[in-house]
Amino acid sequence: MSQTQVLARKWRPKNFSELTGQEHVVRALTNALEQNRLHHAYLFTGTRGVGKTTIARILAKSLNCETGVTATPCGACAVCVQIDSGSFIDLIELDAASNTQVDNMRELLENALYAPTSARYKIYIIDEVHMLSKSAFNAMLKTLEEPPAHVKFVLATTDPQKIPVTILSRCLQFNLKQIPQSQIAGHLKNILAQENIPSDAVSLQLIARAAQGSMRDALSLLDQAIAFGEGNIEETGVRGMLGIIDQSYLFDLLEALAQKNGEQLMVLADEMEAQCLSFDAALQELAALLHRIALAQTVPQAISEDTPEYARIFALAQTLPSDDVQLFYQIALHGRSDLSLAPDEYAGFTMTLLRMLTFMPDDLAANRQPPQVTSASGTSSTKVETQPQTAVAQSSAPAATPSPALDWPQLSQQLKLTGMAKMLAQHSEAKVISGEKIELCVPDVHKHLLEKKYQDKIQAALDTYFGKPVTLNFSIGSITGLTPVALQQREEEEKQVQAIAAIETDPVVQELIEQFDAKLLTSTIKPIEK
Repeated sequence: MSQTQVLARKWRPKNFSELTGQEHVVRALTNALEQNRLHHAYLFTGTRGVGKTTIARILAKSLNCETGVTATPCGACAVCVQIDSGSFIDLIELDAASNTQVDNMRELLENALYAPTSARYKIYIIDEVHMLSKSAFNAMLKTLEEPPAHVKFVLATTDPQKIPVTILSRCLQFNLKQIPQSQIAGHLKNILAQENIPSDAVSLQLIARAAQGSMRDALSLLDQAIAFGEGNIEETGVRGMLGIIDQSYLFDLLEALAQKNGEQLMVLADEMEAQCLSFDAALQELAALLHRIALAQTVPQAISEDTPEYARIFALAQTLPSDDVQLFYQIALHGRSDLSLAPDEYAGFTMTLLRMLTFMPDDLAANRQPPQVTSASGTSSTKVETQPQTAVAQSSAPAATPSPALDWPQLSQQLKLTGMAKMLAQHSEAKVISGEKIELCVPDVHKHLLEKKYQDKIQAALDTYFGKPVTLNFSIGSITGLTPVALQQREEEEKQVQAIAAIETDPVVQELIEQFDAKLLTSTIKPIEK
């Protein structure tokens, strides 16, 4: 029984025209080969699976093809066939990760002095070259300074920062980019068509997204999906194989946020916990979804109709104000980075959702209009725009200067700020506050909020509230913990303690505990919002 060759090897490009996503490198090498402007050392950099070694082998064929130095090697001569099969004696491939020592490099360089056995050039491909020791790099440097005419070095690395500058300066460097998701999906579709394997567009988009710019990873995942689906590739199986968070949960979460339904948020979080879903993966996927919604609001043509959940993305793009989408994205990123610091992942995830809910405006309809979007298919319903910031300051608060005894947490609520400006206000503590001058201090952990546009929104809201210009200054430093958000959290904790105490002292609950040895799950107790 013959063994099936994995797709990553079977469909490895054998010439420049078959390469996907590295047109800038192909163009430069093609021009150099056609004009016979050859260098003695090439360096290819980029993440895993983007084509570094593949391009190195194609370059080796271009330099040694029996038809002559060419950008289009014939692929049929003895040299091309041997290079493709990995048996060409004058092509030496070295993995620097397992040959880091100077002795290995000295032996290689001594052999480089000898003329090629049968080829035009003796070619050395050194993969993960950044792993070489300092002594090995020094040994290589001597050869790169005065290279033999018959030798070409092709270096590849995922981490060029670790390569000495003396080596970099003697190489012709090409930076390979991550391959766009759409190009990966298109390439997978072509391969499956030639393999006569059925698939659907959404499955290929999911695999392309999971590959994160690596064609080799995409082909490995495709192999896995074929085996998983017993020769069929379909969305449900691919989602299960990849362990992707059920996107319906993420859409439901955002819809609950749009409705400011905190109870539904907790119900969904509990369902996700019951299914043992990864909350870290959920926040990563949520940020990715918010990115797609932001694209739908601003550049709808960038969202392909093959995109999974295309209709729901544009529905949320019409429902959620663009300010909120940007805010939720930032909170999701911070929530994910803070997840390891949380008491547990459930607490970290739900606190992130509550933070999104907390920083939404108090009155969505009064302050902003939902964005309008034109979908990629041409269905016109919107224009991405929020109401001018002057609308934020339309407060029912008195225009007259209030009494000198001002309270920043209370005042910040009355300003009816939204989005990141509200977050800045909520994380600030007043050092000086009066009807003429307000000085706010922000802790170092939240200094990223101090963008001028957010400060300007607070300034405009204060000027309108007091009916006159107010001096507003921000600083970064230590605080006592009397920020609006800290006080709100303290109040919520007190309500939670009171709610637990009320349940624990309830006669019916006490009787159940005594008679049936029942246990009270305090984590499920929620205070009633009045």
